[in-house]
Amino acid sequence: MDELRRAGRLAADVTADHLGGVRDRPVWQPVTEADRSWLMRQDLPAAGRPLTDLVHDIRTRVLPYPMGNGHPRFFGWVNSAPSAAGVLVAPIAAALNPSCAGGDHAGVLLEHTVLRWLAELVGFPHRPGGGLLTSGASMATVVALAAARQRAVGRDGADVREEGLYGLPPMVLYVSAEGHSCLRKAAELLGLGSRHVRVVPVDGGFRMDVDALRALVTRDVRAGLRPFCVAASAGTVNTGAVDALDEIADVAAAHGLWFHVDGAYGALGALASGAASAGYAGMARADSLVLDPHKWLGVPVGCGCVLWRDPALARATFSLIPAYLRDDHEDGLGWFSEYGPEQTRPFRALRTWATMSHLGRDGIIRLVGTTVRLAHTLAAMIEAAPDFELLAPVSTSIVAFRCHPVDRDDRLDDLNRRIPAIVQHRGRAFLTGTRLAGAEALRACLLNPATTEDDLVLLLDEIRGAATTATAEIHP
Repeated sequence: MDELRRAGRLAADVTADHLGGVRDRPVWQPVTEADRSWLMRQDLPAAGRPLTDLVHDIRTRVLPYPMGNGHPRFFGWVNSAPSAAGVLVAPIAAALNPSCAGGDHAGVLLEHTVLRWLAELVGFPHRPGGGLLTSGASMATVVALAAARQRAVGRDGADVREEGLYGLPPMVLYVSAEGHSCLRKAAELLGLGSRHVRVVPVDGGFRMDVDALRALVTRDVRAGLRPFCVAASAGTVNTGAVDALDEIADVAAAHGLWFHVDGAYGALGALASGAASAGYAGMARADSLVLDPHKWLGVPVGCGCVLWRDPALARATFSLIPAYLRDDHEDGLGWFSEYGPEQTRPFRALRTWATMSHLGRDGIIRLVGTTVRLAHTLAAMIEAAPDFELLAPVSTSIVAFRCHPVDRDDRLDDLNRRIPAIVQHRGRAFLTGTRLAGAEALRACLLNPATTEDDLVLLLDEIRGAATTATAEIHP
């Protein structure tokens, strides 16, 4: 234990030094060839190495090459900086190393509290057993759509767990053109087939076109297909758009569809003040809601969540109990492993509990409000600049725009496609690109409360510098 104490103290110092010095280092930098070789090609040592040597290797070979998401000028994907509380308790969760499949121990009991907190935070009706922590939104989506499939097949008098989908009418899933790719992936994994995923057009604000949804459902019913689920977005990854959730819930109710809401990134936007939160009306009507604590909340990566209105449907979809796992606990909820595909489940609840407890409800609201305000500030700066144009309304904390130099109207797609990589390699900010309405676009996602308006100014200056470099490449 003495070796562990010495190495643990060293690891704590290395971790604190890393987090404390983030702003002073490049957001991202290429890996040197020597370190790349060490990271990818090292041999397994024949003899064990001291713990302090491992910490030294991490300090010199791993920490210099972050993804960048801990930095206040990381405006890339929906990846947050880690919360200090989540970092603090991660070794304690590892020290306990429980399986949170079930049983009567702290890891399981704390997960029930965390799920209730998350549901209450976003205003989703919560019943005991009405949720599950997962590895992320992709797995949470598989769990949610599996329950939707189970309900639909059961209503048709069949049993998908015993008989599969053989001989049943094709089941149809409706997703927005701006919906996340995990929805299609889940449909393919569940045997529904991407052919039966209907992509619903979006309106001018990049929200699902509800009239187009109604028309598609009506057409599929007439064709003898089986519409079973509509998946709406509460914060898309391209623009942060929030679909008209209440109207989509009406369509789902009228046709007996499962109403799923993908709020992996944006569900917490319901905590924003004013018009931003009003756009979330109807989210509480969902049959299932996915949200990721490891996104806006800043819980260290590896923690997603699915909430559902009727936990019995999820349990009927997944419960399979060997005799050695029988649970006769008085609450009657059974094991968490009865509500999803994982059997051995890590202690995800501890870092989520610590993060939420450390922030408190007021702190979480401030976090959301600060980042949403910064997004609107960036949008205003873009609209005021002659060499940028805003491409979508700001609904959450994502800003979609493009660089449009005043003296150039040609090859704008080529220009904006090149800009993100140039910005990333310069190391002072991190930006990603996307396609929006068929055009190359830039997108900035703001999740870090340490970001300042000065950082936004620097971001636009970095884009301008990258545009100059890209223009020289396009027109040598």
